[in-house]
Amino acid sequence: MIPGIEDAAAGCKQRDLLELAVGYGLILLVIWTPNPWQSLFYWSAIAWVLVVTCVSFDGWNSMGFRASGFLRSLWVVGAALLVAAVAVAFAARFHTLHQPRGAILFIKRFWGYGIWALLQQFLLQDFFLLRLLRLAPGKMSAVVAATGLFVLAHLPNPVLTPLTLIWGFAACWLFLEYRNIYNLALAHAIFGICIAITVPGPVDHNMRVGLGYLTYRPNTHHHLSQRDHIVSTDAWVIAAAPIRRS
Repeated sequence: MIPGIEDAAAGCKQRDLLELAVGYGLILLVIWTPNPWQSLFYWSAIAWVLVVTCVSFDGWNSMGFRASGFLRSLWVVGAALLVAAVAVAFAARFHTLHQPRGAILFIKRFWGYGIWALLQQFLLQDFFLLRLLRLAPGKMSAVVAATGLFVLAHLPNPVLTPLTLIWGFAACWLFLEYRNIYNLALAHAIFGICIAITVPGPVDHNMRVGLGYLTYRPNTHHHLSQRDHIVSTDAWVIAAAPIRRS
């Protein structure tokens, strides 16, 4: 390789590594730090991700924000709906189902999670996976590394940790296959909402992670509020982190 090109490539890898390390470090601090420090790290993480994404912009097509591949990957949403239907049936059979009553209340409670799911897939695929593809020796290594980061961010939740291992790996491979983030976000939203309404809060601590999981106290109300569901549903929802009960 020509020395100048080699130096440029090395510089790009160093930048990718720095962007990943700082971004992931800030996310972990958001997850494991109590307020008021949590709020500071939250805004720092938001600012870092936005600035880095703009400076190191990979292009809308590379990031999966495109119509191409949407129809070919639509089966992923269908598979998610099928899995969710089975889980809901089991939850109804064992009396753990606690969905909102009525379609309007359901939409009011969970519409925001669709946005969070898209943001989470953006972090996993566009912020982490794309950089790891440039750093790792091969696609498999990049997928495994991205999945590992995804899983570690969900500790110590015993329900979310194994589930994110499966979904993180599958989502990364599906992204590389179809390069479309929309259906992944839809499937993620379906899975997240499914967990929220089928798993009892005391079992998964209302889907909290990190310090929020360890400091969880059962809600005395029979039905959880919209805030309880959304702000604690996933470690990667850093947009909701400042108001997550730590």
